[in-house]
Order: sequence, then C-alpha cells, then structure tokens
Amino acid sequence: MRRIEVALVCAVAAAALCAPWARAAGANENRIQPYSKNPRYWQYRGEPVLLLGGSKDDNLFQLPDLKAHLDEIKEAGGNVIRNTMSDRQDGGFELRAFRRLPGGKYDLNQWNDAYWKRFADCLTWCEEREIVVQIEVWDRFDYSQTQWETSPWQPANNVNYTSGQSGLANAYPEPAWRDRQPFFHTIPGMRWYRRQLDVLRAYQEKFVAKVLSYSLGHGNVLYCMDNETSTEPAWGMHWMAFITGKAAQAGVNVYVTDMFDDGWRPAASGKVRLAIDHPETYTFIDISQVNSRVFDEEHWRRFLWVVQQLEKSPRPVNNTKIYSAGETIWGSGTPKDGVERFWRNLIGGAASCRFHRPGGGIGLNETAKACIAAARKLETRVRLWEVAPRLDLLSERSEDEAYLAADPGERYALYFTDGGSVRLDLSAHPHAFTLKWINVSTGEWGGEAVIQGGGLAAVTAPGEGGYVAAIVRK
Repeated sequence: MRRIEVALVCAVAAAALCAPWARAAGANENRIQPYSKNPRYWQYRGEPVLLLGGSKDDNLFQLPDLKAHLDEIKEAGGNVIRNTMSDRQDGGFELRAFRRLPGGKYDLNQWNDAYWKRFADCLTWCEEREIVVQIEVWDRFDYSQTQWETSPWQPANNVNYTSGQSGLANAYPEPAWRDRQPFFHTIPGMRWYRRQLDVLRAYQEKFVAKVLSYSLGHGNVLYCMDNETSTEPAWGMHWMAFITGKAAQAGVNVYVTDMFDDGWRPAASGKVRLAIDHPETYTFIDISQVNSRVFDEEHWRRFLWVVQQLEKSPRPVNNTKIYSAGETIWGSGTPKDGVERFWRNLIGGAASCRFHRPGGGIGLNETAKACIAAARKLETRVRLWEVAPRLDLLSERSEDEAYLAADPGERYALYFTDGGSVRLDLSAHPHAFTLKWINVSTGEWGGEAVIQGGGLAAVTAPGEGGYVAAIVRK
C-alpha cells in the first residue's frame, strides 16, 4: 500500500492548493458543483439538477451529427453526456488528436486542429443546451490489442520516441483488463514503471493540459480519469492532482473522480473504499460498474451500500453507464434490467443516471426516452434531493417488488419494477395525500387518487410493468 499512500499524499497536497480559489464563490457559483443544501446531488447555474441521459456513442464529440444528437438528448429531457477523449477508429469518422505527417507517422508535438475543434464545439453546444459533460480522460481499450496497432502513441507510429526510448512495445495483445500496458504505469512507484516512461508521461501531461485549455473555461464539465480502470489508484490520483492544480491556476472549481472496474462489488473493492474515505481527492463518486453483473434487489443493496458509506462525507454518486445490451457473458443484462437499474439508482439517491451506448446499453432509444420523461414528470411532484431511501416504510413487499424514497409526511416516490401491491406506513401522518401514477414504459401520466394517512395505506400498481407513484401531502 505504500506506493498508493505516497500518491495519495501528493494528490491531497494538490487538492490543498485549491483552498484559496474554492472560497472565490463569485467565479464559481454558476459552475457544476455539489448542491449547497444536499451535497449528494449536483447544482448548476445556482439551481439543483438531476442529471439524466443516454446517447448513441461515448466519445460523443467525434460525432459528425453531434449538434442534432444533442438536440435529441435535450428534447428527451436529458442533461448529461459521457465524453471519452477517445480517438480509436471504430466508426470510420473519428479523428486523431495529433497531426499526421506526409510520411504517415504522427508527431506528438503537433495537434490535429480538426479534432480539437470538434471538442471545443461539443463543450460550447452542450453549455448552450445546459447539458453537463462528464469527460473521461483515458479509456484503456484505446491502448491495447488492435487499437494499439494504429495508435499515434505506439512507438512505430510516431516520430517522437522509439520502443527503447519510451519503454513501450509495438504490440499489447492482452485484453485491457489485465493491465499489462505500461502506458498506465508512467507514475513513479507504480508496478510497471520504468524511468524510460518519463518521456511518455511528458506527452500524456501535454495532452491533458490541451484538454484543459478548452474545458476549464466551461462551467458544465466534470472529470473522470478512466473508463473502468483496473490499474493502481496512483495512476488516477496523479491525473486528479494534475487537473485540480491546473484548475487552481485558472481560478476555477472542478470535481474529479475515477471509475473502477471492480465497482460491481463495491464492499469488496479496496479502490472503492479508498475513494469513499478520501473526499479531498475523489470529490464525487462514479459507480457505473455496479450496473453490470448485478441484478434485482442485489443491485439495490450494492448501490445503496455506496450511498450509505458516504454519510460522513456526502458527495454526488454518478452512474455514467447503465448497462442493458442483452445477455452478454460479462453480465450487461437485458433492456428490462437496464430500466430497473436506472430506477433503483434514482430512488436510491443517485445524482446522475445515463444509459450506456448501444453495444453495452440501450443508448437513447424509445425505452430510454420514456424513462427519462417519466423521471422528469416525477421531478415536478417529488424532487429527489428532498427525499431519501426508506424501504422500512413498506410492508407486505416481495423481494425486488417496490422501492421507496421519502420525506415522511410530505412526499414519497414509490417505484414498482413490474406491477404489484404494498402497504405504505402513513400511521404518523393522519392527513390526506394525492397519488399520481407515471407509466415508466411510456413516460406518460397515469391515474390519480387520494390516500388517507393515519395507518398502513395499500398502494397497488395500475398493471404489469414499471410504474412510479408520486405521493404528495394534499
């Protein structure tokens, strides 16, 4: 653990440098930040916001039809995107970050202006639409197997260093999760670190500084260091310290985290534990991986465990990827599983929920749009930052049947996964309540009823399928 602890000290020291500008509220009050009245949620432009979304790709800024897709997201009620800084070639339209020379090799000292214009446009267009951008700086899948063969970072593909100078091989056939790529070990003290990698780290830092030269000027940006990383936390800590240090120089507040591959079993993950215990470094949590491999009420228990562990240092918990592509060998689950995960996360206290792109999720299909529309309707009656999970108020409930968030006596959000009936404990509140149903499958309002408090009120879903009830004091 010593290497991790040393890296943590460095990251904490960098975070401490942020203290003076953190008090400069005038420069930061409209930027994305934890909600002042409930730091488990976000606020943007001075108002609390629930971040919801879905999109057809991850490195969204590379899309040729980006503006139209952002309009579609906005129209559906979405207000957050995931944006990996990836330039891997999997759609035929992606641009590389670096300039390609006439001979075919790349120069890591020269930028491809068209790539960066796409990024700048994405940030501007999202800000115009009040869409928050969660950037992922590094995606491990860009640096192994077939993607590495054409990568500008590969020694044979650039004019800046050789394998001998950089410590990088020209092939890494192992799957990315095995963490055999020294690209992610350029920080002194890490397992595969060698002094030769210092030359690579200098180019990595130059790349991240270029990202920040565009993003720090926008108040709608969050920063996640990695996509489902399996490497040591020291790697992400270096980049969190680097980003917060650059932000301090610019006089702006930013919020940073990392996404761990073993987050699907959070209670057993030392990395998730580290993030929970160090709010000065991990200023929000992304627990996306809990949305894979885990199903039904066990998914609720694991997600809620994370929320409960943050009681001493409450921070937003984001789910930038909700898996639901079908029955894959790695446990993405079906579209129905994705819908249920989306709603369990919301009722459990998630600050951000986004459906993963097609291939891993349902993207922004009609099912996703209906869920987002239903959540926005619920928000008009029950603001989720004003309630908290309260399964203890439900009785006659079957496993995975229904989930509840409440401000007892005032407002309740009750979600049924697939029809059903439960009793809601209103015994301490003798007044009447108005119940309005929302159909999760269509995103439309359903029927309305009056419930009398003062006892155990029976609440029965209108039919099979997903429904959410907004129950508010009359």
